[in-house]
Amino acid sequence: MQQPDDTTHASDKPTFPTIRDVKAGSPFRWFARGWEDFKSCPIPSLFYGFCFAGMGLLITFVFEHAYEYTSGLTSGFLLLGPFLAMGLYEISRRREFGQTCSLGPTMTVWRRNAGNIGIFAVVLGVVFLVWARASLIVFALFYTNEMPNLTGFLQQLLSLENLEFLMVYFAVGLIFATLVFAVSVVSIPLMLDRDQDAISAMLASVGALARNPGAMITWAFCIVAATLIGFMTFHIGLAIMMPLVGHATWHAYRDLIEPLDKP
Repeated sequence: MQQPDDTTHASDKPTFPTIRDVKAGSPFRWFARGWEDFKSCPIPSLFYGFCFAGMGLLITFVFEHAYEYTSGLTSGFLLLGPFLAMGLYEISRRREFGQTCSLGPTMTVWRRNAGNIGIFAVVLGVVFLVWARASLIVFALFYTNEMPNLTGFLQQLLSLENLEFLMVYFAVGLIFATLVFAVSVVSIPLMLDRDQDAISAMLASVGALARNPGAMITWAFCIVAATLIGFMTFHIGLAIMMPLVGHATWHAYRDLIEPLDKP
C-alpha cells in the first residue's frame, strides 16, 4: 500500500514550508475535489457533518431566548471549525494515498502531533473567549431594540432595524474572523501531515494568505457562502456543507504548500 510521501518521521526536524502561488479561481477546484472525497467516503464524512449540524442545533435550542449568546457561540463555533474538522482532513489524506475509507482512524488523528495541535487549539480557544466577550459588549452598548427570541432577533436583522448595531457587530466579528482565517488556512493539515510545529504552521498560513490574496479572498467567500447555506437550512445543511469545506481545505493545503522531496 502506498504511503504518504509528505509525512516526516518523528525524528526528523520539519523545515519551514515553501509556499506556492495559486490562481484566484483555485478554490473552486478545491471544492470540486472535496466533493469527490465526500462522494467516495460518504459515511465518515456525514458523521462529522452531522456533528457540526447537531452542535449548531443544540446551541440554537439551548439559547433560544438568549440570542446574544447564540450569535456569539455560533460564530465562535465557526472560529473553532479548523480544529473540529481534523477528521475530514484525514479522510482526504487517506483517500489521496489509497488507504481505507474508515471513520475509526480519523477520530484519533490528533495523536499524530498532539502537542502542537493542542497549542493551536489553545490559541483558537483564547480567540473564541475574547470574541464571546466582545460580542456581549457590542450587544450591551449598541443593541437598542427589545429582547425577542432568536426568531424575532433574526427578523430584526433582516429588516435592518438597527443599522448601528449591525455595522459595529459585523466589523468586530470581521476582525476576529480574519485573524482566525489567517492563522488556520493550512496550519492543521501541515501539523497532521508533516509533524510541523504550531508556530511555523501558523506563520505558513499567514504567508499563504499574504502571497495569494486573490485566491484567499475567493476561498473565504466560498467558506462563508457554504456556511450561510447551512444556517439558512436550519443547520441541517451543515451536514453536507461543513464536510465539503473540510475536504476542500485539505486540497487547498496541497496546492498552497510545496511537497517535500521524496526520500
